[in-house]
Amino acid sequence: MITKIDLANLIFPEITENIEDLENKYPVRNLKEGAYVTRFAPSPTGFLHTGSLFTAMIANKIAKDSEGIFYLRLEDTDTKREIEGSANTLVKQLHEFNIDIDEGFMGDSFKGIYGPYVQSERKNLYRTVIKQMIIDDLAYPCFASEEELNKLREEQTERKEITGYYGKYAIYRNLSTEEAYNRVKNGDPYVIRFKSKGNHENKIKAKDEIRGELLLTENDQDIVILKSDGLPTYHFAHVCDDHFMRTNLVTRGEEWLPSLPLHLDLFRSLGFKAPKYAHLPVIMKMDEGKRRKLSKRKDGEASVDYFLEKGYEPYSLLVYLMTIANSNYEDFLVSQKDYDLNHFKFSLKKMSLDGALFDNEKLNFYAKEILSKMKKEEIAQKSYEWAKKYDQNLKNFIEKDYSRYETILNIEREKKNPRKDYAKYSDIYEIIKFFDNEEYNKLLANGFIFNETISKDVIKSFLNEYKNYLYLEEDENAWYQHIKECASKFNFCTDMKAYKADPTPYIGSINDACEIIRVVMTARKVTPNLFAILSILGKEEALHRIDLVINAL
Repeated sequence: MITKIDLANLIFPEITENIEDLENKYPVRNLKEGAYVTRFAPSPTGFLHTGSLFTAMIANKIAKDSEGIFYLRLEDTDTKREIEGSANTLVKQLHEFNIDIDEGFMGDSFKGIYGPYVQSERKNLYRTVIKQMIIDDLAYPCFASEEELNKLREEQTERKEITGYYGKYAIYRNLSTEEAYNRVKNGDPYVIRFKSKGNHENKIKAKDEIRGELLLTENDQDIVILKSDGLPTYHFAHVCDDHFMRTNLVTRGEEWLPSLPLHLDLFRSLGFKAPKYAHLPVIMKMDEGKRRKLSKRKDGEASVDYFLEKGYEPYSLLVYLMTIANSNYEDFLVSQKDYDLNHFKFSLKKMSLDGALFDNEKLNFYAKEILSKMKKEEIAQKSYEWAKKYDQNLKNFIEKDYSRYETILNIEREKKNPRKDYAKYSDIYEIIKFFDNEEYNKLLANGFIFNETISKDVIKSFLNEYKNYLYLEEDENAWYQHIKECASKFNFCTDMKAYKADPTPYIGSINDACEIIRVVMTARKVTPNLFAILSILGKEEALHRIDLVINAL
């Protein structure tokens, strides 16, 4: 008589280990009580999605806060969708966002004793488990053709029943061991299916670490666990991997919540202790008045490449994402003024159940805060590295005089309340390009916009006189007093209190006089500190620009 063992040996003749051998090979981790083992498990199918970065950040944070382990596992069983080189890019991008893994797939290398950390290299582990499942009547070979499966779906649809391969619709579930053995031996194509003991009319209780207690429909689907190409399906592989890599907390998007009964069914059937699950809210976007999930096709923000190419400091995106992740993080920032994520205690209990809207304005707010806190050396170096990849104009500007570039970036920087001009590195060149003489001439050719209430004749006369009042060798207070002396000659009020009380006797205020100088030097009405700008330009260049504008007027 042919037994389940005979069938299992026929299908997996090369497998000599059993599940007990795997348990010994991958022992329970020796970590302190309460330590979490979390993972990031991407597929090498393209760019790093912003939602995936969100998930990885949270998994990493939980592991670090609990003195646990955060590892990366590459789930590459979907060979049709795999994009060459994308796996290494994922690891590189995580590193750019300061998310460094403790073990696992690291691009060209691995770290850790629970590997391999690439699913396609773990075939024997899956086959070992499935072989034991066949012996224990937890799995079986299924010979259903595409035509048979289509016919089942049509019948289920007509009867308005749940579609899938289960119960009476699992037509090869109760095939005799002998017949299954003979069909495999004859070379009939087949897949291996899980033999679920569930019933979709039943409910099960499950706990989500964010949502609390859930009442879910029990799984009864006999899903495919080993495809005809010899690779496992995602659902089965992730259960084996999370068990033998000793994951005890799975953080993933809420779109996986409907799969939870299936995964719990697999863990329970195999006798494995299921990890805790936390299904994270998705990141949303408003589109024509409606909320929708960030889309790879529609939204640049869906890819972290977007933020890197725009020149956002990667850490600023993490800070913004943490405000989405935990409702109390913004209060922490207000009270502590501390942007070091390591100092914040993350809690799954503080996560919103609803998808958060991606807010570019809020991202820019935090991005400006973080760039403003950098020393000039740091922002100069980082922006230069970015410019070498993405902005030839800024690169050329920097390379003309790196020291001068540092000085420009340091205007009103290293002080208690630094200026916040830049949200991203791509903002810098447009704001500072007036320092470059060639760019200045282009701006001048397009015409400068002065206060229309002050005549061109007054502006020209004031500028001619101001050439005698530059005094850049003195300190800022003395320099400003000289502007006042010059401005008063042209009936600009130098007392703002008096001007606000009654502006009618004056041609304008001291602010209007300074604005004229500012526009002449920069082509802009709003800039960083004017004295600092003039000091960097130097007296000779300042006088030259005054003459150019007078001639243009």
